[in-house]
Amino acid sequence: MVNVPGNLDLIEAPTKEPERQLFYIERCKELLAASGQMTDEKKLTYHISTFGCQMNFRDSEKLAGVLESIGYERVESEKADLVLYNTCTVRENASTRVYGRIGYVGKIKKEKNPSMVIGICGCMMQEPDEVEKMKKSYSFIDIIFGTHNSYKIAELLYTLLMNRKAKEKNPSLKTHVIDVQKEATGIVEDLPVRYDSTFRAGVNIMYGCDNFCTYCIVPYVRGRERSRKSCDIIREVEELASRGVKEIMLLGQNVNSYGKGLDEDITFAALLDKLSDIKGIKRIRFMTSHPKDLSDDLISVMSRKETICRHIHLPLQSGSSRLLKKMNRHYTREDYLTLVGKLRAAMPDIAITTDIIVGFPGETEEDFKETLEVCEEVSFDSAFTFIYSKRTGTPAAAFPDQVPEDIVKERFDRLLKVVAHSSAANASKLVGKDVDVLVETVGHSLEGGEASDGRTPETGDDAVTALTGRLGNNLLVHFEGRKSLVGEIVRVHIDECKDFYYLGSLCVLD
Repeated sequence: MVNVPGNLDLIEAPTKEPERQLFYIERCKELLAASGQMTDEKKLTYHISTFGCQMNFRDSEKLAGVLESIGYERVESEKADLVLYNTCTVRENASTRVYGRIGYVGKIKKEKNPSMVIGICGCMMQEPDEVEKMKKSYSFIDIIFGTHNSYKIAELLYTLLMNRKAKEKNPSLKTHVIDVQKEATGIVEDLPVRYDSTFRAGVNIMYGCDNFCTYCIVPYVRGRERSRKSCDIIREVEELASRGVKEIMLLGQNVNSYGKGLDEDITFAALLDKLSDIKGIKRIRFMTSHPKDLSDDLISVMSRKETICRHIHLPLQSGSSRLLKKMNRHYTREDYLTLVGKLRAAMPDIAITTDIIVGFPGETEEDFKETLEVCEEVSFDSAFTFIYSKRTGTPAAAFPDQVPEDIVKERFDRLLKVVAHSSAANASKLVGKDVDVLVETVGHSLEGGEASDGRTPETGDDAVTALTGRLGNNLLVHFEGRKSLVGEIVRVHIDECKDFYYLGSLCVLD
């Protein structure tokens, strides 16, 4: 039983989800209204800072949806009434940045807004040592929760508000709320979501990871693999299409594993086939695809369905079979090259991007040269290159033969040159061609001053301005067009390649 202030009766919270969280959304509304903190004339504000991968950004959209259902309004400034940090722990620099922001917002709370709510969630909070550090060194943090129960934000906020109310009568009470679950208990559907874009959306198809690569903390902080029911995914995509969304990104730590553990007999290839036929959806992307279980069926579906972008992100990590075994990747250099051959045979125009780690423990010069050789043979369209980051709790953190920093830096620079060369060579192949482009944003070169040719920029949706759009190969193109084209798919002539982006012109400018 929970006691809601004012004239409200004692109401028992539902035990099932999402009814329980919908209940707490209403209770938060009533509590904030009864306290006078939120009225029709006065709105409370919130700000979410997100670190890490697209899964985290998707989680933040869900957190924002619940907060806005309560009545909070989004602002870009951290000088908000509620500030939430959704954290990443995959690499050390992400954690370092989080601590910097926490220190900054803590000062704002102390000096300007003592009633501010500060919350921290996400992958960092699944590590017990990090939670203890927060409790000890950052006592001004009000709410701490992890990846497995982010759906409980309304319930946790309500608990905090009730604790603060109780503290008015008993000043010695501690108000902060800490709720970190060690394991995921299921998937909660049908809670509010605030999509950041009106024409593009990320859609979770599964959560967690069972791969346990020796360098990666993700399985420990995201839990084991859980797939969403296909009917729930299809229903979400159909709803997005009805709102005008044209492009979806299917999200999972390894989308190829989709379907494991479900009562229905379905694979990722079969799901992709179903989604590609939904009316209104013009583009489908997905990530991440693990090389160990990318099926022939998936390649077949990609080659047959025009809706599916001819782009795949296929992490290599290393070109050395010896290191791949140490990484627990479950494929060899030869396996990877064979897979790339199948993809290119089925789709000669496919763009292949990748992840590569430099300086994994025990990496020799010969190992690194094998990575360079694979990069040259595959000719990646782009690569996310990372210097190995030791993460406490992973097997690789205890491996001997950690590579000296100066050697890693030198290898990293050599790798960047090889990748840059292939990226530029592949990108230049589209020069002179007409391609479909999803217009994403209004550029800056024609805003707030003179246009590139000296014209004063026009205003309104019919104004011609600088636009930026994305091709099927995931590269950007800058061109001139009307503001009203944002969110539309248009035909653009590629005039020039600038290595990692294009300059183009609309094929038809009304």
